[in-house]
Amino acid sequence: MKKKILIFAVFPCVALADTDCATMRHVPSNEMTLVEVVDLALCRNPRTAAAYAALQSARFTKNAAHSYYLPTVSGGARANRDHTEHDDWDYSASLSASYLIFDFGKRESDFAQTLATYRAAGFDYDETIQNYVYSVIGAYYALLNTDADVKSATASLKVAQTAKETADKKYKAGAVAKADVYKADTTLSQSQLELERAKNNREIAKGTLLNTLSFSADENINIKDMPISFGGDTESENIDELINIARKQRPDLLKAHSKTNAAWHRRNSAFLKNLPSISVNGDVGVTDKTFHGMFDNMSIKAKGSFGVSVSMPIFTGFLNYYNTRAANADYESMKYSEQNVSNAVMMDVFTAYQNYKTARTVLKQTETLLKSATENERVTSGMYRVGRSTMLDWQTAQSELADARKQNNSAKYDLFIKRAAVALAIGDIKNGLKGEK
Repeated sequence: MKKKILIFAVFPCVALADTDCATMRHVPSNEMTLVEVVDLALCRNPRTAAAYAALQSARFTKNAAHSYYLPTVSGGARANRDHTEHDDWDYSASLSASYLIFDFGKRESDFAQTLATYRAAGFDYDETIQNYVYSVIGAYYALLNTDADVKSATASLKVAQTAKETADKKYKAGAVAKADVYKADTTLSQSQLELERAKNNREIAKGTLLNTLSFSADENINIKDMPISFGGDTESENIDELINIARKQRPDLLKAHSKTNAAWHRRNSAFLKNLPSISVNGDVGVTDKTFHGMFDNMSIKAKGSFGVSVSMPIFTGFLNYYNTRAANADYESMKYSEQNVSNAVMMDVFTAYQNYKTARTVLKQTETLLKSATENERVTSGMYRVGRSTMLDWQTAQSELADARKQNNSAKYDLFIKRAAVALAIGDIKNGLKGEK
């Protein structure tokens, strides 16, 4: 349950839901950081609330298992009337208790099984939270990416407008043919179209994030860009270090281990049902018989008993035999399932790590490409103004600059997402909310 406590520490709204944020009808108007968006999302999301309710159910079941170590006490009372000419009444009350002394460890196995099941539920809850936080991170960066694309498309439109104005002036001066004006018009129209597409993609990304936060998609949300750079020398963990972290923290792997542990105790419990159990029993009771007639009188008697009992199944119609075989097969299945999850976790870490390394390289390449494309467009536009390049050259430079901006935006926010994917792969999604200055 250490992971659950850790998540509560990082995301306090999970442990103590704020009624205001859970019931608010509109998105806060202030500019929110990623951590604030995640905090708001965890407070409102029904998926995590359902997972928490399931965890509570497992916790109460685990608490109920403590009854295995306590005695059972029951009481009873009875009133009975004989329909005779005297209308006699019989009254009785009793109190009985029983306590299990020894059962060859079956009680311990039952409790350990319940405890392991509770731990598995805790890791399942943790996994649900981490996956949900990752989806919020992805939606957050997607909105920032599309917003950056809108800004880039707006900048490209300004360049296209400048090219159109320049071509018009040069045509009126007789320095270029009409074809240059047509080409500039074409580029301007394409830039306008790209801007509209970028705005549409931003609206879709905004609606996706709002839906993830359980708000209406037509609301407005204001989020901060990421002023933090990732991918520096301080993030130099090798793959073996990340795998070791995942083995200790990955919730689905810990959940699979807890399920295997529960199956092991369930198998033991099924076998121990074939062995005897020893209990102590005691009861006490009173009876009262009243006679109605010429001379009324009462007869009150008290009785009690105490003893030790031994119980052992001799023949159960092969029920215990087949239950033991089934529990053993279930344990074997859980062992292989845990191994399969372990293999999948290792592959997840390896894939996420490689993707992150590639994303770091891609970002550096797109930065170089953007710098080159920006300089090329600047030089080409200047050369066109003095008649040393064609409008086609300028069109090509504008197109390359627009593509370079879009690739750089995508690479930047893809790096953020890939970094969060590494954090998710090792089971420590809170690191997906951090960066290096």
